[in-house]
Amino acid sequence: MRYSQNHKAQTHQRIIKEASVRFRRDGIGATGLQPLMKALNLTHGGFYAHFKSKDELVEKALQAASAELDAHCAALFSQERPLEAFIDSYLSEWHHTSPDQGCPLPTMSSELGQRGQQSPTTDTVLDARLKQIETALGSPSADEQSLVIMSTLVGALVLARSVENPQLATRILDVVRESLKTGVNTATADIKKAGQ
Repeated sequence: MRYSQNHKAQTHQRIIKEASVRFRRDGIGATGLQPLMKALNLTHGGFYAHFKSKDELVEKALQAASAELDAHCAALFSQERPLEAFIDSYLSEWHHTSPDQGCPLPTMSSELGQRGQQSPTTDTVLDARLKQIETALGSPSADEQSLVIMSTLVGALVLARSVENPQLATRILDVVRESLKTGVNTATADIKKAGQ
């Protein structure tokens, strides 16, 4: 039975979407192609009609996660207090417990880096967030501050997800969130004073 090009394109996107969820939730190494395809009611052999290798799928899935994140962050950075909204969202209970729907930096990108398989999509994801943070900061040292903020957010989320004690996880998120927001508010107040 032959399928239309449209059907093949839709199936291709379904595989990428499911892989993006599973790679962020379960890990790239732990996600086998056979269970992935079975979850979509597709055959394992059919995978190769869409992708040359698992590595190609990983990159496409990372790009899909990046596009989801771009849309989410566009909404956050359009708010009145964009950095606070971004920090609150990044270190939220939802993001802590929903790695399958969240930022790929602490999940997929971290695993790829650990394996020595750096991805240009990771650079794209990070650059996009850094630019948004820099714009929101609007200070002369915004490029350095944005790196510190983003690194702190990713690190705090990784730690909160990896500790066994739920109270400690919540404490990590709460303390880091409030510390970053205090720093941002102080920096903003300093910029306003300097401009007067």
